[in-house]
Formats: sequence, structure tokens, C-alpha cells
Amino acid sequence: MNPDIFAAFFVGLFGSAHCLLMCGGMAGALQMLMPPSRPRRYALQLMLGLGRISSYALTGALFGGLGATMIGSTGLMPQWLQLFAGLMLLAMALYISRLWFGLLKLERAGQALWRRVQPLSQKLLPLDSALKAYTYGLCWGYLPCGLVYSALSWSLGSGSASQGALWMALFGLGTLPAVLLAGQTADALRQLQQQQWVRYGLAAVLAAYALQTIYLALRALVF
Repeated sequence: MNPDIFAAFFVGLFGSAHCLLMCGGMAGALQMLMPPSRPRRYALQLMLGLGRISSYALTGALFGGLGATMIGSTGLMPQWLQLFAGLMLLAMALYISRLWFGLLKLERAGQALWRRVQPLSQKLLPLDSALKAYTYGLCWGYLPCGLVYSALSWSLGSGSASQGALWMALFGLGTLPAVLLAGQTADALRQLQQQQWVRYGLAAVLAAYALQTIYLALRALVF
């Protein structure tokens, strides 16, 4: 198994400050559309998260298969895809730190798909059953998000559909705690991630991993 797979969870975990900004309000609003019973609400929130992770895994499988085809049919060196993934993750770190907002262009490009998916998700409201919550989560996975697009670049170079799916599933699992907590304490968490030291700290961790990946890819390509 590719050891980078284990980094997927931590990329999602450390990048989840972006999830708080993008999805914290959405998670809080969806909580209001669930039954008032706290145990049932927690269960539905979990199903919502599992649906979102499932959509990430499906898309990861697609990108992983596409990358494997590119490598197999064109002779493209996997290190080029690794280099691309490192650059995308570095862009995500800069985005989280608010030093550069280039990923907004990718998020705007993803709006076309979201405009098709969003009407389907609205038909599932209110979220009063596990099936509705899970299906809504599947739709939620296609919300335009620079963090997700950065993670998908890793799936592209993973070498297979199964590895791409596993990468994105673990990445989604890493983002799950932030989104679940956002549903409970959205305002407090959003205020926390507004703190400069929090943004810079999380961005620094992502940037360090991105730079290591870029270095390893360039070393393999040059030497």
C-alpha cells in the first residue's frame, strides 16, 4: 500500500479549517432541519457525513482510474502527477492562510456541476430519515471546494481506481470531525478558525507536506 495513503487522513484533518469556513454554516442549518431528538440528530449527522465521504470515494476512484490510464497509455511518469499534487496542496495551504486565493477559480469552475446537483438535494429536505441524510451527503460531496480539488489531484497520481477511492475516503474521514462539530458549535468554531495563529499553523503543516512531496517528485525526475 502506498504510504502516502495514510497522509490522506491528516491532509483532511489539517485542512478542515477550510471546511469550517465553507460548510460550518451549512452543517448548522441542516441540523435545524433534523428531528429534535438529540440521539437521532447525531445519527443523521453521521449518515450525512458518510454520504459525503462516499461521494469523495467515488470521485477518487474515477480520478485514480483516469491517472492510471494516463500513465499506462502515454508513458507519463507518475512523478509528474506527484509534482502536480504537491503544487495543488501548496496552493491549498496558501488559500487557508489567506495569502493567495487562486483556488477560488477552481471553485467557480465547479459551480456548473453544483447547479445541477443542488436542486436534487433540496428535494431531500427535511432530513428526517437515514436514507435522506445519506443521499443528501452524496450530493454535498459535489459542493465546489478547493480543498477537495487539491485532494483529488493525489487520487489522479495514486496508480489505480481502488487507491484513489481509498485516498479520498480517508481524506473525507479526516474532515468529518470538523463538520460534525460545526453542526453543534458552528459559531464558536468559525471564530476559532478566524484566529490568525490557527490559520497559519494549519497552513504551515500542509505546506510542509506539500514541499516534501514536491522535493521527492523533482528528485526522482532529475536524478
